[in-house]
Amino acid sequence: MPLSRREFLIDSLASGFVLAGGKDQRTQSGYPFQHGVASGDPLSDAIIIWTRLTPSGQQGGLAYRWVIATDRGLNNIVAEGGGYTSAERDYTVKHDVRGLAPGHAYFYAFYCMGHWSDTGRFRTLPDGHVDRIRLAFTSCSNYAAGYFNVYRELAGRSDLDVILHLGDYIYEYANIEESLSSGRINEPLQETVSLADYRARHACYKADKDSQAVHRSHAFIAIWDDHEVANNAWQGGAKNHSDQQGDWSVRLNAAVQAYYEWMPVREISHTGRLALYRGYRFGDLLDLSVLDTRLAGRDEPASLPQQTQMEERTLLGMEQEQWLEGRLMEAQQQGITWKLLGQQVMMAQLGLADQPLNYDQWDGYPAARRRIFDCLRKHQISNFGVLTGDIHSSWAMTLHEDPFASTDHPLGFELVTPAVTSPGITNQTAAMVAASSLSQVMPHLEFVDFYYRGFVLLDITHETLQAEWWAVNRVDSPRYTVSCLKALKVARDTCDFIESVPVSLEGEGTPMAEFSDDLAYLRNWTPSGGTPDGMSIKERIAAWYSP
Repeated sequence: MPLSRREFLIDSLASGFVLAGGKDQRTQSGYPFQHGVASGDPLSDAIIIWTRLTPSGQQGGLAYRWVIATDRGLNNIVAEGGGYTSAERDYTVKHDVRGLAPGHAYFYAFYCMGHWSDTGRFRTLPDGHVDRIRLAFTSCSNYAAGYFNVYRELAGRSDLDVILHLGDYIYEYANIEESLSSGRINEPLQETVSLADYRARHACYKADKDSQAVHRSHAFIAIWDDHEVANNAWQGGAKNHSDQQGDWSVRLNAAVQAYYEWMPVREISHTGRLALYRGYRFGDLLDLSVLDTRLAGRDEPASLPQQTQMEERTLLGMEQEQWLEGRLMEAQQQGITWKLLGQQVMMAQLGLADQPLNYDQWDGYPAARRRIFDCLRKHQISNFGVLTGDIHSSWAMTLHEDPFASTDHPLGFELVTPAVTSPGITNQTAAMVAASSLSQVMPHLEFVDFYYRGFVLLDITHETLQAEWWAVNRVDSPRYTVSCLKALKVARDTCDFIESVPVSLEGEGTPMAEFSDDLAYLRNWTPSGGTPDGMSIKERIAAWYSP
């Protein structure tokens, strides 16, 4: 029989875990949970739970306990355990808890040194027939570039099954100018190179209150991109690495070790430590394959157009390509409605085949992209879509062998999320001009925005997949407004986009791209007493209430 919370506490006391002052003790001296709690990699019967214990003074190993319950008060405990952590793994804690029920909400907490952590919440993945799921995805959360307002919005949503983070969860740069502008100072101050550097940078991000809130509220499915190591990384090196920074393999292994320590991700047995691709099944509704386009098998990025045309070049590595083909084929044969890929860099063509604009994207590996498309045709994969991060902007495109030749019979669609904080085009007028210009020359482009930060919300049923691009109006202040830039729908057995309206928590339409309301001046207030458009608060109030 599962232990009640009272029985668990009695057992903890008997084991030497002294409860002091109740559960909410964040303001007390010696509180060990300075970096919050997190959960990740949910399965229908399992979850990863994570925390980090901050030692007080010179300490060796630290003992802790954890519980999972069906209620926020942690009375109906269904799983519990404990262990020790030490400096060897930077005092981080990670447990893979099994034996949970599918499609259920659970609550969890940790206990150490007389203190309870905050209570976290997660949902296990559903099993069997599933009518609807709702997930959000985002990427590119640069601490120095601004406030994590996007995380705060996601933390406040109670309708999400899971959050998908598509990479650049941390940034390795020193970002001195950005830090001086935003007031958000990186730790360490210099670029991350050593294991201690990467650990300190992860700790800096996890200390952020909005980061803690979103991890406390939802389970994450996370995959790295390049900035978790260094800009434009691959296994053999990176654009942002020089000989003066030491041996590349040492830096790479340090970054990967810190990532595994500080992130609620499961280390998959069928890959090596430098390959994090894996898959998730949401009953009969969705099969999600999360790809590693960075470290699993990427060939060195090309420097000349002719190099991109080599047939043997791969972005995923041949082993991951074979794994993906098998997974897509199995999902199609089993009648799973939607087949989605979560991955880092844009798959749709941004430049012509012989003149790619960005060698770091799939345009730099056209033979690898062609093998994916051949797989879709060979196995008649229906309802296929790609979810992408990396590029600090919002996109919706259809996928074609060559969209500049024909846009008939698309093979799938691609949805690209804006960033949490990393900037796109920071001048709004220039961003609008760029979007308009691209729309004229990219026949497969349905929507693009280069200016706003945010996330994409997916509302998925067996009949439709709806994507909504939600954006915050600013990240230079914790006062902000939020709205939906665009809502597009894809019907089952087609890959064509249909204009739609956002679905609110109550199921009603929500105004799109309206970033102000009657109380906006409270959130947009600046020390000078003005608002971002230069009007004084008194002038703005008068304008709102004038006839």
